[in-house]
Amino acid sequence: MRCTDIEEMFNKAIALAYQPLPRGNRVAIITNAGGPGVLTTDAAVHEGLRLARFSEATTEVFRKTLPKTANIANPVDVIGDARADRYSIAISEAMRDDNVDAAFIILTPQSMTDINAIASEVVAVSHRFDKPVYTSFMGAADVASGIDILQRNRIPHYILPESMCSSFASAWHFRERLEPARTADSPPISRDPAAAHAVLAAAMAAGRSYLAETAATKVLAAYGFPVLPAAVARSPEEAAEGLAAVGAPAVMKVLSPDIVHKFDVGGVALGIAGPEQAAAAYREMLATVTRLLPTARVDGVLITSQIPPGQEVILGLKRDPSFGPVLMFGFGGIFVEIFRDVAFRVAPLEPGAARELIDHTRAAQLLKGARGRRRGDLASVAECLERLSLLAVECPQIRELDINPLIVLEEGRGSFVADVKIMVQQPDTDSGANA
Repeated sequence: MRCTDIEEMFNKAIALAYQPLPRGNRVAIITNAGGPGVLTTDAAVHEGLRLARFSEATTEVFRKTLPKTANIANPVDVIGDARADRYSIAISEAMRDDNVDAAFIILTPQSMTDINAIASEVVAVSHRFDKPVYTSFMGAADVASGIDILQRNRIPHYILPESMCSSFASAWHFRERLEPARTADSPPISRDPAAAHAVLAAAMAAGRSYLAETAATKVLAAYGFPVLPAAVARSPEEAAEGLAAVGAPAVMKVLSPDIVHKFDVGGVALGIAGPEQAAAAYREMLATVTRLLPTARVDGVLITSQIPPGQEVILGLKRDPSFGPVLMFGFGGIFVEIFRDVAFRVAPLEPGAARELIDHTRAAQLLKGARGRRRGDLASVAECLERLSLLAVECPQIRELDINPLIVLEEGRGSFVADVKIMVQQPDTDSGANA
């Protein structure tokens, strides 16, 4: 849950800590002044909340017990001379209504207002219902004693109605993200942590910081990522045989622990269609790499099937000393550094958080079919993020991981890993490794 400043962080924290999570976004606003009620209504609508529609029974009670000058629609205006008993009736009946998910209580100090009595009544009523109550007592020093009563009894208080509405909206969205965990009957994500651990252990035993791409692909395969069939070649003849094994068209990439950005040194060839072309591409690639990086260790080339054109996105993992494993998603390929359109979340992801992570980027608009484009396979991207979340938590040996690009095809056709880099570390070398 992202907060832009310290005040917002505490506002949302007390909402989550002090009150039950809301079952919905239908709120009842109860106030003794019309102006703040209208301001709260505007703020609630801005945050995507709904004003509750009271039942006929609730409306009838309000009609019989509140003054004729009171507004008994939502927001409920109990009028400036309201004492604790009037607040008690309004709050109790609103909270009892099945159409209400939460109550916002607003108070402005006036000549007849008993601040402490009203605060105590808010506390008493709130304890009788399993619905959240938020408050905004306006007036600073004039209402300080009432605010103290509320806070000592774990009733969230906000100086401004806008903060109250924003904090409630965050709690509601949090509840929404948790809801699939209670209702989903989908099977658990299949994976083989032991196979991944074996590959990572072998790399660390060999003193490698970065896994060879073949090893990195095995780690992803152990966690069910959509990787392609591949063949390793260490001669022109083996390159021709590798092409026959994976099929044409194919991609050829240099294998070297010293080369991170293969395109920059001629280490990638696309659209290889036949054995002779594969052999020629092998010779040319090794000659170019040797000329540009004469000290680089080259272990041959990797040949994979060429993925059809699609939207390129990036999935990343970095282990932060404070936050532990942090996931990244955004525009992939060459656009990562150009647009810097990425979003982050701490692993493990909550149910539904993968889609939310995608939606926090402009890349999501392209995947959803902006300007007449065909929709990308968002479901497959979300599944990859969920698998990456599990990998991040269950394999603390991984310090950094980049899948760039993950090529996303049209909806229903899936997505495929085009390139992957994995950096390893010993689990106890970073305080956040096991977070």
